[in-house]
Amino acid sequence: MKFADHLTKAHIQQFNQLRRFAEDKEEKPKSQEKLSRRDLEDLMGTRRDTYKRVNGAVRRK
Repeated sequence: MKFADHLTKAHIQQFNQLRRFAEDKEEKPKSQEKLSRRDLEDLMGTRRDTYKRVNGAVRRK
């Protein structure tokens, strides 16, 4: 037996309205945040200072 066999016509119509409403919401394109190249490099960590050990001391390169 199918799920719809246990529901009244009013419940089926209400369910279909909810389903259509959910499908309409999904179709909207999501706005993407535009990041500059510098922002992307900051996020990836490529713009950090590099350090090197020289004779036991840590120096900035």
